This record gives sequence, structure tokens and C-alpha cells, in this order.
Amino acid sequence: MGVYLVDVGAEDWFGEGEEEGEDEGGRAKIAAGLNAELVRRGLPRYDSVPEAADFVRGSGRSFEEKLAPPMDGFVALCRAHLSEAETERLCGWTVLVPVPLDEEIELPVESSYSDVTVIAGAPQVLLIAEKLAAAVALPPEVPELCDNLDLTNWFLDGTAAKLAAARPGPWGEDLDAAFYVALYLRAAQHSLRRGCPITYC
Repeated sequence: MGVYLVDVGAEDWFGEGEEEGEDEGGRAKIAAGLNAELVRRGLPRYDSVPEAADFVRGSGRSFEEKLAPPMDGFVALCRAHLSEAETERLCGWTVLVPVPLDEEIELPVESSYSDVTVIAGAPQVLLIAEKLAAAVALPPEVPELCDNLDLTNWFLDGTAAKLAAARPGPWGEDLDAAFYVALYLRAAQHSLRRGCPITYC
């Protein structure tokens, strides 16, 4: 159990994979609402969603990470290095899409943990995540292709702690905060690399 951040394939995004009894409309309603708003803004529709990839460790074709550590240190880190608007852009979305969005799109559609769905653009989220990653000097050893809890395990199984002890730096002063910096960074990178949505489940 817990909260996970995962990528979404075309079947689920367009509602073809929804099980009976799931919230009526579900992701298909989000997809339709997003496209309607993109058209209203004069932007191209987002229809080129890739099919869900079979899991192959190290391929970087799927994304699944668990929001396990406490977030207090990360919130403090955001306050120290980001504006309130940047913090909201980085952390306030429920769906991330590989579409440039100068402003988030809010839809009156229930999502996994909210009564509304807030959609953010991965290019904008990536810029903010990169700013935080630079502020804490996130090391290159942090996993890049997060197929199946690779990032979560790297931080929780002791590997991150060992590296922080051997090579001290600001990122190692609060590994829980560093985890969330890496999580949002890798989520945005994955969304852009694969062209897929990212959401909570």
C-alpha cells in the first residue's frame, strides 16, 4: 500500500483499460478535458500517447516510484530555493504531461487523491526540478532510468547513505529531501523522453 507515481499508457489514458466500477469518465475524461483546453489555447492536441511498455529492467521504458519518505525536509528545501509559484508548479499537479503549459490546467474531474485534476507541463516542471537538483548538487549516481522502484530502493536500501558518507555534499544532508528532488526530476525527464503522462495511484 501507499502512494505511487507511475507512467500511463495509451490504453489507460484514453479509458480503454478502465475496469467496470471505476470512476465514470476516469482518465478518458481527463484526456478529453486536456485536449479541449489545449485547443482553446491554440495548442496541438495531445493524442500521441505511447502504449504501456513491458517491464524490462534498465530499459527506462516504464516508471514507478513510491512516495515513501516524509516530505518535511523537501518542503523546507522548496521554501529556501523556490518561489511560492515555483513550488506549486513543481508539487501541485496530479497529472504531468509532456506538453509545454505556461499555466496548469485544472479540470473538475476526480483524481486518485483529489476532487479535481491539475495538469502540469513536464517541460516547466523539469526546469524547476533541475534548479533544485543544482541547489543540492544531486550526484550523477542517482538512478536515471527508474523502471521499478529503482530510485526508491536506491535511497532506502542504504546505497545513498553510503555515497553521502563517502562523498559529503548538500544533497546528503537530508536524504529524504534529496529523494523528492530526484523523484520530480526523473518523473519529468521520463515524461518527456517517453512522451507519456505521469500520475499518482
